[in-house]
Amino acid sequence: MRAAAIAFLAGILSVQQLAALPSLYWTLLLLPALVLSLWHPRWLPLVFFVGGFAWITWRAELILQDHLPPALEGRDIVLEGYIADLPQPTEYGSRFIFDVVRARADDAPVTVPARVRLSSDRQINVHAGESWRFTVRLRRPHGLQNPGGYDYEAFLFRNRLRATGYVRSEPSPVRLDVTSAAYTIHRLRDWIGDRIRAVLGENNYTGLIVALVNGDSGGVTDTQWETLRRTGTLHLVAISGLHISLIAGVFYWVVRWLWSLPGVTVLTMPAQFAGALGGLLGATAYAALAGFVIPTQRALIMLAVAMGAVLLRRRLPPSQLLAVALVSVLVFDPFSVMAPGFWLSFTAVAVIVYVLHGAPNVASVWRKFGYLQLAIAVGMLPLMLWLFQRISLVAPLANLVAVPTFDALVVPLTLFGALGAGFGWDHVAAFAFRIAAALLDFLWRLLDWLSSLDYAQWAQHRPPGWTLVCAVLGIAILLAPRGWPGRAIGLVWLLPIVLVRPPTPLHGEVWFALLDVGQGLAAVVRTQNHVLVFDSGARWSDRSDAGRAVVVPYLRANGVSRVDTLLISHGDRDHAGGAASIAADIPVTRTVSGAIDVLGDTCHAGMSWRWDDVDFMVLNPVGSPSRRNNSSCVLHVHSRFGSILLPADVEKSAEQHLVRRSRAELHADILVAPHHGSGTSSTPEFIDAVQPAYVVFPVGYRNRYHHPDPAVRSRYGERGARQYDSTNSGAIEFKVRESGIDVSEFRARHRRYWQAPPAP
Repeated sequence: MRAAAIAFLAGILSVQQLAALPSLYWTLLLLPALVLSLWHPRWLPLVFFVGGFAWITWRAELILQDHLPPALEGRDIVLEGYIADLPQPTEYGSRFIFDVVRARADDAPVTVPARVRLSSDRQINVHAGESWRFTVRLRRPHGLQNPGGYDYEAFLFRNRLRATGYVRSEPSPVRLDVTSAAYTIHRLRDWIGDRIRAVLGENNYTGLIVALVNGDSGGVTDTQWETLRRTGTLHLVAISGLHISLIAGVFYWVVRWLWSLPGVTVLTMPAQFAGALGGLLGATAYAALAGFVIPTQRALIMLAVAMGAVLLRRRLPPSQLLAVALVSVLVFDPFSVMAPGFWLSFTAVAVIVYVLHGAPNVASVWRKFGYLQLAIAVGMLPLMLWLFQRISLVAPLANLVAVPTFDALVVPLTLFGALGAGFGWDHVAAFAFRIAAALLDFLWRLLDWLSSLDYAQWAQHRPPGWTLVCAVLGIAILLAPRGWPGRAIGLVWLLPIVLVRPPTPLHGEVWFALLDVGQGLAAVVRTQNHVLVFDSGARWSDRSDAGRAVVVPYLRANGVSRVDTLLISHGDRDHAGGAASIAADIPVTRTVSGAIDVLGDTCHAGMSWRWDDVDFMVLNPVGSPSRRNNSSCVLHVHSRFGSILLPADVEKSAEQHLVRRSRAELHADILVAPHHGSGTSSTPEFIDAVQPAYVVFPVGYRNRYHHPDPAVRSRYGERGARQYDSTNSGAIEFKVRESGIDVSEFRARHRRYWQAPPAP
């Protein structure tokens, strides 16, 4: 079964690497595979491999068929349906999942995806399970695509969200007097969350307690998330497999004990059977509080496999149980493989199964628990580096204290308080919640201290795949049972994942990347020993900006640990919005700015420096910093192999001044189109002076300015420039070297079948 489970997983993963879904005719291979397996069992893994391949292909095809017709993008559509989950507060209002019952456009029925993700402003107050009529504008799933960045399109696909959009304020949304029993659990979750907030008030840990009870983590602050992240304790907050297993264990032993008390009851059903059923029911009820989100579904399936073995009186080895659970989870939801939680949960359980039989036989429970925490931290190291490019070095110590505090005290107290609130016992609920908050306050002092340590976490680039294989082998040797010869050799197998570095430019070369930050600008220029970041993208909200979401992950993915110069061209939000996040996450040696509200050296024409035989020169502005587009810093980068011009948001008048004043310095092989390719820029005279071989447009998908302007595209096309835009290409990377200029489009290089097709 172990080999079959791995083969089933491999079949699913093989489809996930494809740019387009394969034909379902491939499922016909199941017939010869079945014949071979009947002839000899060694062919059974082939059956599971083809089965996994066919299963995810069919399921993915069903999801892709539920799409938004391109003709409906950007049009007013009237939707009626239900708020399908707890709304999440945002800086400007709320965001929620909407189950569509009917849709009309221009008074005619239209077909839209059954489930969409909507945003609304502060003028409407929605709750889970309510029925509403909205006028919305939708668009197909589209996300930013960058090395090291978050794949938003994969998130939407995994959650079966085939369109996103926003609610129009006019005509006004209408709440409908319609209810559905299908949303009873979500209404209960919403009500419990409100009760907890009413009882606890403005307590610092209200958001954490709500998250532990009903899975709504919207109230957890950014500071708390960062503390949990740096200490490796994120798994304690969400209703995850750890908490569900705890509840199942409690219910198992309580129900087993109660069932055996009368004595005669065990004659009709063994106590362990009753305990297994009670544990499964208790865990199911707790998962319901989280709305049966995907992580809880996965945990319940794994638990059902374990309890099923008890009910069927089968004593399976732990590794066999894990294999059955793996296949069961993948059959239920093959797209689990797209979520980091899938890999984290199964890897953690696999490490526990592997090390428990070889754990040292020590008398102290705490020493055994400490050994297990250390083993999990070591065993998860390669996966954490692969998924997140950083690991918490203080996680074993933090979890040694935090796990028993949460599982033995905080979680039971919060559930007891929720039960009290449900029965209207406000004094009981308040007592339980306040004790839980006091315990969290005590624990948080330790977590904050561990998080503040300079060595709390270790960050590096994403390792190559072959180093991950070596590291897994090294971990297996290191964690082998006591007495296994040469366990220290495992350290040697770990060296590649630590020592192998991403490639860097040679002397005199320039590697340039225009990052995909939507309607904004962020670019990275690298020489052999130096890094310059030109602009930082937009700030989208108080909790999110392109610096943190795009630029920093890109730098880490390429092994960059320090930025030598951060140059902010001017003060527009879509250029300077992420600067603070970059400076907070990665050391910046020097900041140069044309913005009046960004600290650092003032950007002005005539500034120049030389790195690794590559020349950098600022051509604009001539005067003092200003918020005007024409006062943007214009940077020219020149090497003996080629040149790059970054003119930021300059428009017609500034272009004319540049042509008159600096025509000789304007020529460049690679040009970032001025002002995102707007019709007020890229004049014929400017293009003729630059003579670019490549022009790139930093634009957002279906942006409201309709950049780039068709007339501008035509001008560049008439002059033979090859054109790229970040909407269709994602991050665009150029390597300017002796052999020529190599161009790489991230979206094309990493295309997957669920991603948006290129625009015509």
